[in-house]
Amino acid sequence: MNPHRLVVLSISVLLTSVALFSATAQSPSGTSPRGKNGRALEPKIDQSKPEAGGAVQADKAASFERPSGAGTQTINPVLEPGDNLKLAVDLVVLDAQVLQQKTGRVAGDLKKEDFALSEDGVKQQVTHFSQDSLPLSVILLIDRGGCLDPFSEKVRHATREALQRLRPQDEVALMAFADNTDLIAGFGRGKDRILEALYRVPPHDEEAGHCFSGAFLEAANYMRRAGNPDGRRVIIMITGITTYFDCLAVSADDARMAILESGSVVCGIVPKTPGQQMENGIMRAAAGIGGIFKAKTSNLKQLAEETGGEVLIDKPEVLDQTFNQLIDHLRTRYTLGFVSTNRKRDGSFRKLKLELTHPATSREDRLVVKTKRGYIAAKEISPPQERPRTR
Repeated sequence: MNPHRLVVLSISVLLTSVALFSATAQSPSGTSPRGKNGRALEPKIDQSKPEAGGAVQADKAASFERPSGAGTQTINPVLEPGDNLKLAVDLVVLDAQVLQQKTGRVAGDLKKEDFALSEDGVKQQVTHFSQDSLPLSVILLIDRGGCLDPFSEKVRHATREALQRLRPQDEVALMAFADNTDLIAGFGRGKDRILEALYRVPPHDEEAGHCFSGAFLEAANYMRRAGNPDGRRVIIMITGITTYFDCLAVSADDARMAILESGSVVCGIVPKTPGQQMENGIMRAAAGIGGIFKAKTSNLKQLAEETGGEVLIDKPEVLDQTFNQLIDHLRTRYTLGFVSTNRKRDGSFRKLKLELTHPATSREDRLVVKTKRGYIAAKEISPPQERPRTR
């Protein structure tokens, strides 16, 4: 990369940080996020499918449907005719990955009794438990902006190889982003459909930015309205950097809330090259300078940690093995479901802590549990008011 261009990039990023701070201070607080052509980024919710963060209705009090890959699942037991009481129960579902700390290998063959779960410090009872039994809903989110193109032919080949490991019941969608986010191929089954769509990814635009916050928001909203409500939800970003300034209309908090409500696990694939490391270092330094001016940034690694995902960084020539490792990790995750002892339907954020009941006695046997750090509680839906009759 031309050193002059790096200097220009650093200066422009610094100036952008100041501009972002100024624009944030002057913009009204109640403005809704906007996308391309001024369209609102908050999508219409498809009523034909349950919304990811919220209500899935069931009519039987004695049984539960299988856990949804989304954050909560509402189960409403309906009483006998003549009773005027209707109860609502929210099933919270989370994925967990258990790895050996020393080797990074997946720890299998764990049982429900091996886990201890708490919410806001209060112990919870795990009522649903399984491993590798739910289908995957995967959104591939490919970065097309910035100085370097992370989606080289080697990375494209690694992506194709990883998709071959998916099962027939899995579904994949393909999105690309820079300053804006485009849906290249929507959810559907059949690997050939996505393999063909990889050749329709827009070309790399060296002059464009990396709108992380907008990309995550669009991906989460699409996952909520189109993803399989009974599957495990994953957003995999392929990018050369891990930190970038928020879009003017979308904040990192907007994206974070949308990700949590969608019930998605965020993962990242970063092709490691000298140029990539230089660009990523410049962006991290610029983000630090921008923080002095209160400029907001989105961080891929932080989102992955909060949702229980992982960011894998490796050389492009061995990225096929790295990508396959990520798919294997997704396959061997545990699924746990519980009904919270906090029955308030207030839409609040609740912290989760998942631990193993039998800690390792030696460092060699120590296990690490990766899962989301919390979820958004369901909200109480007010019944519609009856309109006055006209005479």
